[in-house]
Amino acid sequence: MTSDLAARMRARMERLYPLCRSITGEGVRRTLDVVAETVLLERHAVPSGTQAHDWTVNDEWTVRDAWIADATGRRVVDFRAHNLHLVSYSVPVRTTMTLAELRPHLHTLPEHPDWIPYRTTYYHRTWGFCLAQRRLDAMAEAGDEASYEVVVDTTLEPGELTWGELVIPGESTDEVLVSAHVCHPSLANDNLSGITVATELAATLAARPHRRWTYRFLFAPGTIGSITWLSQNPDRVPSVRHGLVLTGLGGPGGLVYKRTRRGDRPVDRAAAHVVTRREGEVRDYSPYGYDERQYNALGFDLAVGRLSRTPHGEYPEYHTSADDLAFVTDDQLVEAYDATLAIIDVLERDRAYRNLSPYGEPQLGKRGLYPTTGGRAASDAVMAMLWTLACSDGSTSLLDIAERAGLDFARLDAAASDLVAGGLLAPE
Repeated sequence: MTSDLAARMRARMERLYPLCRSITGEGVRRTLDVVAETVLLERHAVPSGTQAHDWTVNDEWTVRDAWIADATGRRVVDFRAHNLHLVSYSVPVRTTMTLAELRPHLHTLPEHPDWIPYRTTYYHRTWGFCLAQRRLDAMAEAGDEASYEVVVDTTLEPGELTWGELVIPGESTDEVLVSAHVCHPSLANDNLSGITVATELAATLAARPHRRWTYRFLFAPGTIGSITWLSQNPDRVPSVRHGLVLTGLGGPGGLVYKRTRRGDRPVDRAAAHVVTRREGEVRDYSPYGYDERQYNALGFDLAVGRLSRTPHGEYPEYHTSADDLAFVTDDQLVEAYDATLAIIDVLERDRAYRNLSPYGEPQLGKRGLYPTTGGRAASDAVMAMLWTLACSDGSTSLLDIAERAGLDFARLDAAASDLVAGGLLAPE
C-alpha cells in the first residue's frame, strides 16, 4: 500500500509540475482538473473586481509566451523552457532594449548561479524575467549596449478567481478545514507536495464509513484565495473547529508544526503529539507564512495550524528552480501523509471514558486482556490499558492520558477499544 500511495503522489506531481499556475487563470483550473480525477471536487469562482474584505480580486492573467532573444534571434531566456523565467503577472511587452536597459527587469540568484528564482508582481503592473546568474553573465560578455528583443505575450483582463472545494460530511456539522494553495508554478515542494498529500487525505477520509467531524478541503490560490473564501462564506466560518494548512511536505528535514495564534487549541495538542513522536518540531505562531495567517486573523480566529517540513525561506531551494521533482522524495511525502492522517485520527478519536470497575485494578486476565505468563515487565499494550483505567474518570481524555503517560495516542485508543469490549470502560 505504501508503494502504491507513493506512486500515486509522484504521478500526480509529475502531471502538475509543468503547469504555469498563478493566482488566477488556466493553470489553476487545470490543476483542479487533476485533483478532481481523485476526489469529487466542486469548482467555485468569483469575477475580477470582487471585494474580499480589504482585498479586490485581480484581473485574470493569461500567458502565451515570453522570451528575450539576442541579435541572432536566439532565445537566451525562454518561458517555454521553464515557466519560472517569467515574473508572474507580467504585463505585455514587445520591444527592443539594450542589456543596460533590460537589467532592472532581470532577477537572478548570484549565490546559486545555475538556479532560476521565482518572482511575482500580482498587484503592481510591471514585468520581468528570472534567469540563472550564469546566463546573465554570458549575456554580459556581449556588453551592456548589446541589443535584445523582449517579448511578453500576456493579457490582463477581467476574468475570475477559481478555487476547488470538497466537503465530506460527518456525524457533526462542525468542520475540520484542510487547506492547500494552488497558485505556485513549477515548484514541487512549495506546493505540489501539499496539494498531493491533501488529495490523498481527502480520498482516504471520503472512503471511511464513519467520521466524527465534517471535513472541508480547500484548494485555493494563496492569500487572495483564502481571503476570498472567508469573505464569501461567513455562515460557514463559525463551523470550523480545527484546521491544517499543508505545504512544503516533500523536501528535506523533519516535520514542523506551526501552532495556531492562540497556541492551545485541540489541533495544536493533537499535532504536537504526533509531530514530536516523529522527532519533529513544534513552533509558535507568527503572522507571516501561508494561509494559516488568514484563518487565524483576529476577525476569524480559526483554529488552523500549519504542517510542513523545513519552513519557507529556511532552505536554499525555496522559490527557485531547484525546487523540482527530484527535490521531493517519496519517503518524505508518505511520512507526511501518515502524520497528517494521524493528527486527524487524534481529532476523530480523542474523548473521555469512565472506568466501570474503579475499585482497584480489575482482573484483566480473566477477560483475555493480560498475558497468561507473569513475571515479565509490562508491555506497552498492557501499560496503555493500565494508564487508561487509572485515569478514565469521565473527564480526562485519551490525549490527556497519552501526554501524561508518554505513550502513543493510537496505542491508548486501541487499549480503550479493548477495555470497552471487555466491559470495563464506557465512553462519556
